[in-house]
Amino acid sequence: MKWNFAAGGISAGAFINKSGADDDVADVAVKTESSEETKLYRREKKSFSKNSIITAIMLRLFVPVFLLLVAATSSQATTIKKRPPQTLSRGWGDDLTWVQTYEEGLYKAKKSNKPLMIIHHLQDCKYCQALKDVFAGNEEIQTMADKDFIMLNLMHETVDKNLAPDGKYVPRIMFVDPSLTVRADIVGKYSNRLYTYEPQDIQLLIQNMKRSKRLMPSEL
Repeated sequence: MKWNFAAGGISAGAFINKSGADDDVADVAVKTESSEETKLYRREKKSFSKNSIITAIMLRLFVPVFLLLVAATSSQATTIKKRPPQTLSRGWGDDLTWVQTYEEGLYKAKKSNKPLMIIHHLQDCKYCQALKDVFAGNEEIQTMADKDFIMLNLMHETVDKNLAPDGKYVPRIMFVDPSLTVRADIVGKYSNRLYTYEPQDIQLLIQNMKRSKRLMPSEL
């Protein structure tokens, strides 16, 4: 239906046609916008897929390398790891191997042809503690003790009276030859306590350790 008015009037048909044209333009605009969004979505999807593939490849390459590095690090740590501290050391040298009893020490000394070094001490003795700190911290002593001696430290006396020739005092360090002879001839510098050592006597103790390594004539 068309309504025509006089000049200057409004044509309903023209209005309808104009409205339809506007709708067509809007529809084209919507379609164009939708098309652009689709293209953008496809580009983003393609980019995301590409990034996902790259990430997957990197993970495949990285994980085996990471595992190899972990294995190598663990292997190296195992190689350089020190021996675990022994309760038998009682602080005289945690990296040394200590025997538990005098009888075991004698057996191993004879079997290995190494002298047995016996340290008599008490846990609450301040003189023992002072000597222990220097003994454990001296690299030369620890190296010799590890390589050349059977080591024993005792907080009680043994039944062997030869280990207390001038009394049962502490600290007291004695040496036993692989022939199972107590080396009563290897003494410190104190006439009233022949077998004791103080922290300042550490060099004398080192000399006596070296001296005890020279075996008795019957063992040569």
